[in-house]
Amino acid sequence: MPSRRRNAVDPLALQPGDYVVHEAHGVGRYVEMVQRTVQGATREYLVLEYAPAKKGQPGDRLFVPTDQLEQVTKYVGGESPSLHRLGGADWTKTKSRAKKAVKEIAGDLIRLYSARMAAPGHAFGPDTPWQRELEDAFPYAETPDQLTTIAEVKEDMEKSVPMDRLICGDVGYGKTEIAVRAAFKAVQDGKQVAVLVPTTLLVQQHFSTFSERYSNFPVVVRALSRFQTDTEAKAVLEGLRDGSVDIVIGTHRLFSSETRFKDLGLVIVDEEQRFGVEHKEQLKKLRANVDVLTMSATPIPRTLEMAVTGIREMSTITTPPEERHPVLTFVGAYDEKQISAAIRRELLREGQVFYIHNRVESIDKAAAKLKELVPEARIATAHGQMGETVLEKVVVDFWEKEFDVLVSTTIVESGIDISNANTLIVERGDTFGLSQLHQLRGRVGRGRERGYAYMLYPPEKPLTETAHERLATIAQHTEMGAGMYVAMKDLEIRGAGNLLGGEQSGHIAGVGFDLYIRMVGEAVAEYRDNLEGGGEPEEEPLDVKIELPVDAHLPHEYAPGERLRLQAYRSIAAVNSEEDIAAVRSELTDRYGKLPEPVENLLLVAGLRLFARRCGIADITLQGQNIRFGPVELRESQELRLQRLYPRSQVKASTRLLLVPRPSTGRIGGKPVVGRELLAWCAEFLSAIFDEMATAKR
Repeated sequence: MPSRRRNAVDPLALQPGDYVVHEAHGVGRYVEMVQRTVQGATREYLVLEYAPAKKGQPGDRLFVPTDQLEQVTKYVGGESPSLHRLGGADWTKTKSRAKKAVKEIAGDLIRLYSARMAAPGHAFGPDTPWQRELEDAFPYAETPDQLTTIAEVKEDMEKSVPMDRLICGDVGYGKTEIAVRAAFKAVQDGKQVAVLVPTTLLVQQHFSTFSERYSNFPVVVRALSRFQTDTEAKAVLEGLRDGSVDIVIGTHRLFSSETRFKDLGLVIVDEEQRFGVEHKEQLKKLRANVDVLTMSATPIPRTLEMAVTGIREMSTITTPPEERHPVLTFVGAYDEKQISAAIRRELLREGQVFYIHNRVESIDKAAAKLKELVPEARIATAHGQMGETVLEKVVVDFWEKEFDVLVSTTIVESGIDISNANTLIVERGDTFGLSQLHQLRGRVGRGRERGYAYMLYPPEKPLTETAHERLATIAQHTEMGAGMYVAMKDLEIRGAGNLLGGEQSGHIAGVGFDLYIRMVGEAVAEYRDNLEGGGEPEEEPLDVKIELPVDAHLPHEYAPGERLRLQAYRSIAAVNSEEDIAAVRSELTDRYGKLPEPVENLLLVAGLRLFARRCGIADITLQGQNIRFGPVELRESQELRLQRLYPRSQVKASTRLLLVPRPSTGRIGGKPVVGRELLAWCAEFLSAIFDEMATAKR
């Protein structure tokens, strides 16, 4: 059973030559990871290369200690960026421009957020016996993520603040069932539900799913799209006005001025990425006091949504359903023999085939050609320019296995769920976008049968670089839950110009996606603190630099593989409390066994960093025969204590530095203290001189 979780793309799966962003120095190129021994202490460093100071010279190199990894992120943001110069002013300018733009965006988001917080929403009641009956009738076993998400949605609905939750899950991971349960809960409280979907085919699909799930309950579900006649549509609109229709599933038609609800309580938006900005603006008008549940399988903005915490809640479904197999994907040149073999193999196991030909004018010709290749196959065509009744009949007939092959345009891309169709052939794979290819591939392999996807391109035409990269990405990422990888790669190939509308265009390319997201998160948090507490915004935590002769690293034989070590270093660099350190310790012990001394030292350094941060000390470095602490501003009582306990210390007021002689093992002529004894001494020193200050700060 595929229960392995994959929460996000590993930002540190770095290859030599990858672009990275250092928070203080800007965009550089990752070269390698090296171990260096200085003054008897071994540490690991990331080597980053920056632009040369003058043309023709080699680039400057920066060695980043692994305990400062949180300052380095992989660069995602369009085409190859230009490298910054170490110590140059370009990076500061780029960063401040992005910060200014981010502040404006955060302000808009906060206004929307505060309007939602102030608007009185409807607090739905607890689950009814009928709700439990509906949920027990679900024919499959829910995945752990599905159960968590359902619980989160219900909890949001039961609050008086209007819900605005985004659900991200790969194609076929069970988002629709969450919508079914949320809609039923709303109807139990006498509220109406609007389910908004991008295509007429998806309206039919959802309509049959919802109707089937609610067949034992008195819930009135209606569809509203161009498949309905004018008389039917009029009856549905009338039912929405007088309250006799409980749930309406529709396309953009729901946005029309004649659609009026008697008592709308929940809006569900499926495949959110398919709706334009103006549609989302229309949704915002409903949003202030109606619960909104949004679902999307292409999670490009997911990191953004996480950073902008509280503006929209977010749930992710990363566990695939039981017995689901990854779709085997083949990318190659168009070959008639291969196509006929693929169709025949699917017919042998009594399955069906999607054949994607995205040109309406030549679709019949393509169908005729297939008929020549595989005369025994029953072939039908479907595209958006067909009449409503004809198109509906074709899709329903295909669903009911009247046809073997459906030759269609991309109208089947979103949400169509035909579990018997398990082979997909895309004729011109080079002309599609990455998320489109991923969505199309999600149409097959949805049942217990193995799915096959063929992404083809014309052999006589050279592929463009972008098309080649897109097809290579699709071929490489075929595993369950690959949506995250595909989406991040899409972001890298196309850039991220309009994540929040046109306002921040270009800024992501300047500072990279991860740093941009962090900036948005910080700006929003600052606004929210001001809004909610009216207090001062929280100060950013100090960056603490510790340069001491301590053997603190992950030995290669303990954690093999660069990526695993980077991951572990990243976890250690990100700790914010003693509990975090304990969690990292138990994870490392669990994965690699008993901690050797250099790893224990690494965790002790992390603990000292936390303590120094609490005392307001940003730098602890060995300088000759002294340990340097800075910046320091001593009160009179602290100076007296310093002179009494450490009489040979020097305070340099102009540079705000404090130099304390390095301790040695004996009274006279003893060896200087190194390793964990030195770390313990530093902690003792901070505690003796600064801890009362830390207590006052706390």
